[in-house]
Amino acid sequence: MDKIKLKVLGISYSQTQSGAYALILAEENGEKRIPIIIGGFEAQAIAIELEGLKPPRPLTHDLFINFADAYNINILDVTINRLEEGIFYSEITCDNGNSRIKIDSRTSDSIALALRFKCPIYTTPEVMEKAGIELDPDQAEDDDSIAKPKISRKKQKEKYAEKSIEELQKMLDEAIQKENYELASEIRDEINQREEE
Repeated sequence: MDKIKLKVLGISYSQTQSGAYALILAEENGEKRIPIIIGGFEAQAIAIELEGLKPPRPLTHDLFINFADAYNINILDVTINRLEEGIFYSEITCDNGNSRIKIDSRTSDSIALALRFKCPIYTTPEVMEKAGIELDPDQAEDDDSIAKPKISRKKQKEKYAEKSIEELQKMLDEAIQKENYELASEIRDEINQREEE
């Protein structure tokens, strides 16, 4: 079966469903995007890995990695293999050294695991045909506008203007400790912006 390799662009607030998020996947060698609507907890699990945040306690997907490591199980790849009535279906290919099996999975879980295992994400031409959205070239170049919900740089600068890098780092640590990953992501963005300026 032909497969199309995907990359995770990021997560944005859903324009169509209140309280939901859009996980944006893109063809690795193309202009098409696949938006997948996911819930807040699922978005958090993916965003934590995308942002490189380390929670104080293992989250469900981290626990799965610990379990897989303990039993020498590796995830080889993830494939979004069906789209029926607006629902994406995925399977995870696992290998324990002796056998290779495919496990049915919710797409948000399979993506969260793929990011943690650093394994490839694929879809089928059929799914891409049904769900793929082709952006105009100007919009495709500006992946950040699609990938991340951010407050404007001006507002972000104003919000944290009084804080030193050390204070921001302390705030970041506290946000992670309290498992407020949305705030942690915002503070981390401010720290990164200051280091680049």
